[in-house]
Amino acid sequence: MSRSDDGTLSIADDPASRGAGPRGAHLFLVLESLKPFSPPVRLALSGVGEVVFGRGSARAIARKDSSTGMQLCVRLADPWLSHAHARLVYVLRRWVLEDAGSKNGCMVQGVRKTQAELTDGDILELGATFFVFREDMVQEAGDPVIFEASSEGSSKLATLLPSLARDFARLSAVAKSTVSVLIEGETGTGKEVVARTLHAESERRGDFVAINCGALPRELVEAELFGFRRGAFSGATEDRSGLLRSADRGTLFLDEIGDLPASSQAALLRVLQEREVRPVGATRPVPVDLRVIAATHRPLSRMVENGTFRADLFARLAGYRVELPPLSMRREDIGVIAATILRDLAPERAALIELAPRAARALLHYGWPGNVRELEKCLESALVLIGEGSRIEPEHLPLAVQTALADLGAARRRDGSSERDKLVTLLREHKGNITAVARTVGKARMQVQRWLKRHNIDPEGFRK
Repeated sequence: MSRSDDGTLSIADDPASRGAGPRGAHLFLVLESLKPFSPPVRLALSGVGEVVFGRGSARAIARKDSSTGMQLCVRLADPWLSHAHARLVYVLRRWVLEDAGSKNGCMVQGVRKTQAELTDGDILELGATFFVFREDMVQEAGDPVIFEASSEGSSKLATLLPSLARDFARLSAVAKSTVSVLIEGETGTGKEVVARTLHAESERRGDFVAINCGALPRELVEAELFGFRRGAFSGATEDRSGLLRSADRGTLFLDEIGDLPASSQAALLRVLQEREVRPVGATRPVPVDLRVIAATHRPLSRMVENGTFRADLFARLAGYRVELPPLSMRREDIGVIAATILRDLAPERAALIELAPRAARALLHYGWPGNVRELEKCLESALVLIGEGSRIEPEHLPLAVQTALADLGAARRRDGSSERDKLVTLLREHKGNITAVARTVGKARMQVQRWLKRHNIDPEGFRK
């Protein structure tokens, strides 16, 4: 989400004033585990009455009019899908997933379901393909009903999320200007990746110079940044140009700018204002041509309020602000991010790599506290462990990620126990009358019979 220099939204920034479309449900095809490089897809469900899923000879996603309104037909070359696998229907203002008698079944949040009312953020597993359901998202006027993540923009800035896609589009527009950019977000969310992409799109002839402000020795910050003349201090045996001058005609990336000491903040502000650097021990400044991108995981606005970060420096850095959400908040993008990482790590064999469905399940359900950086390290180690092979199995993933599968198993057991207890209570209440139980829970009699079979419950025992 973007803000102006002082964080204030103007009337022109109000979504209502820009003619934002209505809010509605969306379905994201996040990952085909056996074909992890197939482009993820976003499907807008506003105006749609039904989505049908099944196996086809090739991927084909189309819409057509039907008796229930617009229908989306999703065909995938997934050998684990049945020809008629499942349908998603809009009933009584709720989206309900129904298994169509498939061989391998449907899973919602890691639990096998024949029918399930979906809630926001649910992860659906149909065959070896994974989806995420979102109940309430803005669909801007002009947003397509069917959108493939790879169809536009840099792969480094690819996303299925409409709001983040708009932020990335604005960043691309800003890239060729000299406007400073402040990138905010948790550690590991990809701030340096965005900064490098902006530099590549800027067409500036100089280098991209990255500085971790938190890693600079406090007593040598200014010498490292601005350079020094020989003899300026003990140990200064030769002239050094400094990191800022190394970025002349290029891009200066100030990572973790919130960690910059107060004394150095004043010196950096002077450089940005005057566009010149005075090395330590020098009497004359040296002009520099810099494009500045800063990043932080700290709340800079709050630091300005409490006086730990200079307001004037903040104003200089925050020409345009963008916040990168944590990976747990953009689970829809795990497929496109994983594909980009795998291509970068193993370009020569990327086309052969596939994920075992259980491995993909772990990736989708894990919390990723280390964000994109943790996902990158996870896949890097997996590629090492599979050696010359091409299939990533759960055992190739870090133990913390594998734990997500164990957690799902525990959740399934709790869910099954709860469902069984509820059935037993209702059977006792209605003296084994299946029709009465079905009427109470609002389900078909056949569905109750399926539950009884699943939990090995004999209704005759309640009719005495």
